[in-house]
Amino acid sequence: MSQPVGKILWAMGSIILATGLLSGASTPRQTSSALSQKSPALPLDLPSGMRVFPKDNAWNEDISRLPIDPKSAELIAQIGASKPLYPDFGGVWEGAPAGIPFVVVSGKTARQPVTFDYADESDAGPYPIPGNPIIEGNGNPNGDRHLLMVDRDNRRLYELFALRKEGNRWHAGSGAIFDLNSNALRPPGWTSADAAGLPIFPGLVRYDEAVIKGEIDHAFRFTVRKTRKAYVFPARHWASHTLDPALPPMGMRVRLKAGVDLTKYPRTAQVILKALKKYGMLLADNGSDLFVSGATDSRWKTSELEPLKRIKGSDFEVVLMKNIIVSDR
Repeated sequence: MSQPVGKILWAMGSIILATGLLSGASTPRQTSSALSQKSPALPLDLPSGMRVFPKDNAWNEDISRLPIDPKSAELIAQIGASKPLYPDFGGVWEGAPAGIPFVVVSGKTARQPVTFDYADESDAGPYPIPGNPIIEGNGNPNGDRHLLMVDRDNRRLYELFALRKEGNRWHAGSGAIFDLNSNALRPPGWTSADAAGLPIFPGLVRYDEAVIKGEIDHAFRFTVRKTRKAYVFPARHWASHTLDPALPPMGMRVRLKAGVDLTKYPRTAQVILKALKKYGMLLADNGSDLFVSGATDSRWKTSELEPLKRIKGSDFEVVLMKNIIVSDR
């Protein structure tokens, strides 16, 4: 089974509260389907010291000294050398906070059964869906409707795409469960709640890291409009009908060039840009070009994020890609 290309598109919603826990773009904006109703985007951070995947995981790898891909310039030109980096979080979109929603749950949160459109590429669950969750897009039936759940006690990540309540039952397009202590990948050719078969949560720019901690030690998730029917480690799935080798495969990693001067950027922007130099960002979905994903948080300051748009596609380079898997399906 191959997830259809229609799975791919929009970015996202709101940090929400778990039951029993503390409260806490360019046009067209294809990657944005923020909550259609206003919701309390209250601060909610991971437990102190909690690592998302092992230190040697692909998301946490220092790639600042890896070789440049020989097709880097061609691929960057295809994405858009003059296009800006776009922080797809912070601020308000369509009357609601922008960003991708996630919820921290406990090991005692009740697990709910979920049925799937793409059951053969989904993890059966059950999933710790809290009571009355604010799903990405909320009342918007056409959005990605993601729900990301981090089980702080069992160190599991649960992610659902196109989640809906049908009567008394939950139904989703696809779902994936990740062990945060493991580097295990999805099976080859499998999607997840994201087009590339990657987890979404570890690729978010989060306030607790960018502002409170002042350091980010992982890569980010980003989108482009056109991709190739192919993927490269650590991705496991494609989202395209074309085999054009000039287009990027899912999982392609780009990094900010070492020579880009960061001194004129505000503190929060500097923290994000430093991470882009050291860890880069992974292509995870089709959407607007160079949109980087972050978690919604009412504490974000637009003045700290807007300067990121001064970074252009030409400021990035593609890290060497090995063993690109081209789909024959």
